[in-house]
Amino acid sequence: MRQAGRFLQEYKKIRDKHSLIDICKDPELCAEVTTLPVNALNVDAAILFADIMLPLEGMGVRFRIADGVGPVIPSPLRDFQSVSSMRYLEPDSDVPFVMEAISATKKLLHSRVPLIGFCGAPFTLASYIIEGHATRDFLKTKKLMYTDPETWHLLMDKLSTSMGTYLRAQANAGADAVQLFDSWVGCLSPADYHTYVLPYSRRVLGYLKDSAIPCIHFGTGTATILEEMRQAGGDVFGID
Repeated sequence: MRQAGRFLQEYKKIRDKHSLIDICKDPELCAEVTTLPVNALNVDAAILFADIMLPLEGMGVRFRIADGVGPVIPSPLRDFQSVSSMRYLEPDSDVPFVMEAISATKKLLHSRVPLIGFCGAPFTLASYIIEGHATRDFLKTKKLMYTDPETWHLLMDKLSTSMGTYLRAQANAGADAVQLFDSWVGCLSPADYHTYVLPYSRRVLGYLKDSAIPCIHFGTGTATILEEMRQAGGDVFGID
């Protein structure tokens, strides 16, 4: 997942001076942090140091990363009007630092190991946007999903299209593989996943169909929906 971790002394020194988002937005610093575990642990792949929330800022969704809490969205989006105000992501102009970090990291790696890029899956990002922070019950997310399908499908349309173009841009920038992170989708039943999530995860991965790079589809707590995730797509599956 994110390999740099909290145990590398070199990473700790950088974090003493820079926030996680600052590192992500500084291509040279991001490249340095991404390659730290490759040098220290001799791992067989590098994973771009980034955060799944980064594209949301370009879509008009403000967030912050709170220590000990994770992503926090001060103004959650829970109705059709607020979701309508979200923009579709334009990767080259909204998150150029990610593409620049990929290029900088590839130069540091000198082809020693492949570089993996990633994005958050539509459902997981939607849960943050609706709840406002990480949760374990997803009550507000499920309420909107069940009672306001028009808003739900608009939100998922915008997220899936945006994340598809985001992954495609990472591939074009030089990523050797990409991963779709659906960290919280394990809270859904197979029927709900099939109806409310599967078409959108499939859309994201569809943006890589004519690409030569492999796509990893990952989720936690997904023992009951692995068949449905397979239907959504992916060359490799990460399971907990």
